[in-house]
Amino acid sequence: MAKNNRSGQATVITDSEFIKIRKQIKTEKYKLLLDLGWYTAERWGALIQLKVSDVYDSKGKPKDVLVFPAIIRKHRPDGTADTVEIPVHENLKETLSRFQPGNSEWMFPSRCGTKPVTWRNAYDVLKRATEKAGMGTKGISTHTTRRSLVNRLRKNGVDKAVIRKITGHRDNKGLDPYLEVDIDEVRAAIATL
Repeated sequence: MAKNNRSGQATVITDSEFIKIRKQIKTEKYKLLLDLGWYTAERWGALIQLKVSDVYDSKGKPKDVLVFPAIIRKHRPDGTADTVEIPVHENLKETLSRFQPGNSEWMFPSRCGTKPVTWRNAYDVLKRATEKAGMGTKGISTHTTRRSLVNRLRKNGVDKAVIRKITGHRDNKGLDPYLEVDIDEVRAAIATL
């Protein structure tokens, strides 16, 4: 069931839908936030807490690997979380190379610059962009980028163990709800009989 009023799962979107939404975002800061979600599968709650030093080296060049420390990631019921390292995709590296972080220590600073933007503010930007793109009723949320990457990887034949390494899931029980099988895959499976 697609997400509706914080109920259900975030919709998985295609590359073309991602581009359509991205075009509706006006500021480079929020385009980059969307890109980071799209290419890392990290939750937006962690993305907005990134510091410039987490993403760029001392010379201002994008790092080859982004490290999401356990402290900023969602914690499990037992209070633990894992640090996750994600290699930077070439498309993301290009976007990062063009982006000019401001004087704040935060990648996504609030207006005052002394703290990061709130998740709610980031969500509102995404929501407005999806509405402008004509996809306001589709069930898109900040978790859409995470679910979409997981499903793109699965369709590309990436092993579940590798996907778990990227998402930080310890087992398939946590990962499986992210996986979506579309009707074309079912048709292709039946056609093999």
